[in-house]
Amino acid sequence: MSLTDDRAALDQWYTLGALQDFPAGAEVPSRLLGEDLTVRRLTDDVEVRAAGRALPVRTDYGHLWTSFGTPERDLFELPESREPDRRWIHCGPVRVRASGLRLVENFLDLAHFPYVHTDILGSEAHPEVARYEVEQRRDVDELWATKCEFYQPKAAAASDEGQISKYMYRVVSPFNVMLYKTPPTAPDRWDVIALFVQPADEAVSVAHAFMLVIDLTSTDAELSAFQQMIFVQDKIVLENQRPSLLPLQPGRETPTRADLSSVLYRRWLKEKQLRFGTEPRTDLQSTDLPHA
Repeated sequence: MSLTDDRAALDQWYTLGALQDFPAGAEVPSRLLGEDLTVRRLTDDVEVRAAGRALPVRTDYGHLWTSFGTPERDLFELPESREPDRRWIHCGPVRVRASGLRLVENFLDLAHFPYVHTDILGSEAHPEVARYEVEQRRDVDELWATKCEFYQPKAAAASDEGQISKYMYRVVSPFNVMLYKTPPTAPDRWDVIALFVQPADEAVSVAHAFMLVIDLTSTDAELSAFQQMIFVQDKIVLENQRPSLLPLQPGRETPTRADLSSVLYRRWLKEKQLRFGTEPRTDLQSTDLPHA
C-alpha cells in the first residue's frame, strides 16, 4: 500500500514519465506518493506494480499514467493532441527537492518572469502583471486563468524579437497544469506547454514537461533545450523556497493581486482536503482572494 492515507491524493492520475523513457523488456524503478514502484514494458503493454500489486495503467498523450486509488474522473481531455500539424516534444524528467504543489504554483506565476527568466520570458524594465481573470470550472473540476498578457523578450525558441504574449493557464488536477501561449509564427492559435508533476515524496518531485507546439523552424532538440533551460532556472528558486511544502494556512504567505491564480489554486486544494505536499495545518477555512 502507499505510505500516505490521503484519499484526495490517492484518487488521482499521475504520470511516471514519457513512454519513451521505459524501454521494452526493461524493469524501471520509480516512486510515487512515498511508495516504490516498478514499471515493466512488454512491447505495447505496460505493467506498474507497488508492494506486490498491479496498479491501473493509462498510456495517453505519449505518457504512462497510474493511480493508487479510484479517480472520480477520467484523465483530462487534450484536443490539441489530435491536431496533425503539432510537434510533440518530451523535454525529459527533472528531479526537484520541493513539493509538487510548489511546482504547479510556480508554473502559474507570471510575476517571476522578469526576475527568474530575465531577458527571456520577462524584462526588469517591464515587471507589471496586467489584470487577468481566474475561475473554477466546476463542471470539469478545473481551474482557468484567462486574459493573461506579458511582455517577453524571447517568448519561444523560434522568437527573434520581443512580443506581448497572451497566456491562458489550465489546472486539470492538483499535480497537472498546462499553459496555452500565442506562438510567434501562428498568432491566431495556441501552443500548449504542460507540466505533469510526479510527487515522489512530499518534498521531492519529478517534473515532466511536454509541449504541443506549432513551430516549423526549430529542431526537437532546440525546443526541448529551451524549455529545459527555463525549468532549470525555476528549479533553483523552487529548491530554495521555505517551507518546501505548500502552506495553506492563512497568513503564512501574503498574496498580491498578481497571485490570483495561486490563491484560487490553494482554495481548490483546501476544498479537496488534499494534504500530501502541504504543510500540516489546523485551519479549515478557504483563503479569500486579495482585494484590488
